[in-house]
Amino acid sequence: MTPVAVDLPRVSPSGSAGAPLLYLSISADYPGRPGVLRNATLEMAEGEILGLVGPSGEGKSTVALAVLGLLSMRGGKARGDIRFRGANLVAFSERQMRRVRGREIALVPQSPIAALNPALRLATQFREAWSAHRPEPFREFEPRLRELLANVSLPVDPSFLRLYPGELSVGLAQRVLIAMALIHRPALVIADEPTSALDMITQSEILDLLKRLNQELGMGMLYISHDLVSITALCHRVAILHEGQVVECGPTEQIFRDAHHPYTQRLIAAMPSNPYQVR
Repeated sequence: MTPVAVDLPRVSPSGSAGAPLLYLSISADYPGRPGVLRNATLEMAEGEILGLVGPSGEGKSTVALAVLGLLSMRGGKARGDIRFRGANLVAFSERQMRRVRGREIALVPQSPIAALNPALRLATQFREAWSAHRPEPFREFEPRLRELLANVSLPVDPSFLRLYPGELSVGLAQRVLIAMALIHRPALVIADEPTSALDMITQSEILDLLKRLNQELGMGMLYISHDLVSITALCHRVAILHEGQVVECGPTEQIFRDAHHPYTQRLIAAMPSNPYQVR
């Protein structure tokens, strides 16, 4: 299938040549919960899929919100360095972040049905996602929207876009969110537990889709999950988050064959099967 090519003039932050796609070293607190992140540090390259693993409540989603500049909406506060293509996002105003958020850095959230507006048809929600960053009329994008829908294995029939989110299966809703995230061809997609609400077959389909989109479009992806099986299926490298810190990071095969940190070792030992384990 031919990848979607929506040729958009970038509003990318200016960065130094050869800078990583994303680098962060941050601490984060919530009211009554200090030290959710404690100098958590990770780096990812252009076009890379980096898995971020850790149990619930360890700060994985806090990393995503900090990168998107949305942590304050949850009452949190981040300190430190967040660099996207060399530009320090921590220093960006909200107006500057709005030019980056959704256009250069996109989010695929955890709960697809909850993330879509139940009162608006899909066509309206795609139109709003387009208009947030482009002055051109949405009708100019509609032919390419059909290509985009096909690229994520969604129906291209106009009747599909007249549906409301409540008329979709969870799997279709997740594909809609992925399509919305790709409208502006972002350099980085943050996928926050994107398969947790899906059955096993649909999980496999979504993982295959994310892998194919990474290969065809060259987008980088921060894949946040507690599911080690999906990490081994998708990610080039994996970072282990424990007690607010990244305690181990490396190529996926290396980590799963020869983990050094005791917490990582316990995680892997709890897996039903390890595809990298020598038997």
